[in-house]
Amino acid sequence: MKTCKTSLRTTARGAALAAALGCALPALATNGYFPHGYGIKAKGMGGVSTATADDALGGATNPAKMAFAGSRLDLGLEWFSPRRDAERTGAGPLSGKVTSEKETFWVPELGYNRALGDTWAVGLTVYGNGGMNTTYPQGSFDCGGGPANAMCGGGKLGVDLMQLVVAPTVAFKLAGRHALGASLLLGYQRFKAEGLQAFDTPMASRAPGSVTNNGYDDASGAGLRIGYLGRLSDAFSLGAAYSSKVDMSRFKKYAGLFAGQGDFDIPSNWNVGVAFTPAPGWTLAADYQRINYSDVRSVSNPSMVQVQLGEDGGPGFGWRDIGVFKIGLAWQASPALVVRAGYNRGDNPIRASDVTFNILAPGVMTDHYTLGFTYALGASGEISGAAMVAPRQTVTGASMFAGTETIGMRQYSLSLGWSMKF
Repeated sequence: MKTCKTSLRTTARGAALAAALGCALPALATNGYFPHGYGIKAKGMGGVSTATADDALGGATNPAKMAFAGSRLDLGLEWFSPRRDAERTGAGPLSGKVTSEKETFWVPELGYNRALGDTWAVGLTVYGNGGMNTTYPQGSFDCGGGPANAMCGGGKLGVDLMQLVVAPTVAFKLAGRHALGASLLLGYQRFKAEGLQAFDTPMASRAPGSVTNNGYDDASGAGLRIGYLGRLSDAFSLGAAYSSKVDMSRFKKYAGLFAGQGDFDIPSNWNVGVAFTPAPGWTLAADYQRINYSDVRSVSNPSMVQVQLGEDGGPGFGWRDIGVFKIGLAWQASPALVVRAGYNRGDNPIRASDVTFNILAPGVMTDHYTLGFTYALGASGEISGAAMVAPRQTVTGASMFAGTETIGMRQYSLSLGWSMKF
């Protein structure tokens, strides 16, 4: 009992540290604005995680996996580098090209799980759900009053959104081979926007003064994730999980920007997956994930509507719901070494008709290629690593100002993690 209390105190300190780091270091993620995977091992297999139970990140993927994960601690850090740009052509003095300045982000994660006998497990997952970040220099666009940024405002242009989730989790086994789990999703997010002065007017917004350049605002809320994992045979597992919408408080400083008077919830999502061991030492796994961006008006409302910003039906980013297919392979190359590879294919949520607003959030990525490994450090410790490359994708459409716009992005990431079993 003394060891358990000590572990819990240590985990609480680790969770607080991870939360502080996550709050300070947001990024733009890959499947829309969700990460391509949670957990270093999953990141090396294209993000596959629903039917595997080799880490304590179940609160972010499938809570039921904690019933099979055993007592363990997983710490990870990802170097994430998105390269974003936007170009307008055929618009005379409004033409130009800009590249987002910030290209390096650090994204931490933490998972802790404690087996309580053969049936129950409790744990804690702390993870960054994703975010949107762009920082464009002013550039040389001329909107009729001298130099301006790409959206006809003054100074730098961009947004900074971070979503962090702390997920206490409980799981239990049914008949040995089947498990159910649930995670309380405690969400925190912060946001700021700058350079949107052209939209900060009584004509464009229901709340002028609450559109741009107001510094950071934050919001909090809660939701629930439930999951199932069944080991149907020694070689085959099946998993499924569902996360409700995380209902967040409003960004009051940006009530004139986001639809619903500053409302920006985390959308519901669900995932199903299988894992198969065709031969000793080999695991083939696949997931399908659905992200319901239509749950959030500020994300899914079309941008080209004749309604003021901040109204319930006001302009948003126009993002569609997306499906994500993930497949990964793991090979036990030696008693100490596992190597992994994976592929992640997600739909592009952005339509050509919404390209202008998505200069701020060019979440256009589709293909992700990954590699990873785990190396055992004795009986209880291990080090894991992962790499991801996402080739450049673009969307082109008519500008709401003039001419034609193209937004583009490519991405790279490297991750390293340490785990301890106890």
